[in-house]
Amino acid sequence: MNAATADGTKATAKRPRHAGAVFILLLLSPFIAEVLSGSTRTSILFVYVPEVMVWGVGALLCRELVRRWRAGSTSLLLLGLALSVAEEFIIQQTSLAPLPFPGSDPSYGRMWGVNLVYLLFMLGFESVWVVVVPVQVAELFFPRHAEGCWLRMRGIIVACIVFLLGSRIAWYGWTQQARPRMGAAPYHPPLTLIALGFALIAGLIAAAYFMRGLGRPEGNTRQRTAPAWVGGLTAFAMGAAWFELIGQQFVHDPLRPFWIAIAAGFAWAAIAYALFLRWSSHSGWSEVHRFAAACGAALGCMATPYLTIASWPRVDVVGIVIFDVMALMGFTVLGRKVAARAKTAEAVAPNS
Repeated sequence: MNAATADGTKATAKRPRHAGAVFILLLLSPFIAEVLSGSTRTSILFVYVPEVMVWGVGALLCRELVRRWRAGSTSLLLLGLALSVAEEFIIQQTSLAPLPFPGSDPSYGRMWGVNLVYLLFMLGFESVWVVVVPVQVAELFFPRHAEGCWLRMRGIIVACIVFLLGSRIAWYGWTQQARPRMGAAPYHPPLTLIALGFALIAGLIAAAYFMRGLGRPEGNTRQRTAPAWVGGLTAFAMGAAWFELIGQQFVHDPLRPFWIAIAAGFAWAAIAYALFLRWSSHSGWSEVHRFAAACGAALGCMATPYLTIASWPRVDVVGIVIFDVMALMGFTVLGRKVAARAKTAEAVAPNS
């Protein structure tokens, strides 16, 4: 009996910590950001695997650092920005090379060897929809483990190796395969911009550590936070509007000079950050609020493909509809779980 117990304990110790939560986050990150936004369509769904290796693992590592530092939402956002810089400057270098997308204007917003308008959009898109929103959703699915770490040191090492391997695959697939097929000329970014990318990543990680106290609930019960439906509606409206920024690269008459678009984007991002920082810092910011905000942001991302869906191949149209239905079903299940937990908490509160 003792030997069996020892073997069982040893087997339990070898199991991955919170494997279900890790698995959900790995899949959710590229699904929300790439699939629901229409960036990754059914016809090229094979790229979902390297996206899991880069975006999914990257989001997992960002969350792991935040939990180990006992940091707040601002640190998670800053680490998401660092991951975005890694993508835009180091991995696929899409903000450095002239844009090859059909219908886009490669000269719009390009200065100092950087696609500035495109970069600003991607910084917001990749930090929020790749990292912040998927982390919120995954933690809501596993509330008992939301405040703890999900990886042991061995898991972190494995995650880093997978991330580096996925980054190499993503770099090769985009710069050496996809861009030439679009008729883009070979491009080799200056080493100064690559070095700038590494410096920005280091600076953002350092800022995330030193600002780890910003964005944690203050425990002040005197001030009331915004209703959950206001947070959700705001996340939807501000999230959907963010995609207007990338739209400037594809319209015939974009905002000129392009600094107007950049200034508007910065102002929009600052307002969104200030609002949600203020709301989420109150002790009244509950699971229901987090669900509403995450769901609203995801719905804002889901709505944008339907502006251009008429020009898509049939297989991609059918695919996006199926994926959206799956997402809505998932959010419905999660919403019911969150609502049930909130009702239970309200019932217990008067007796406590």
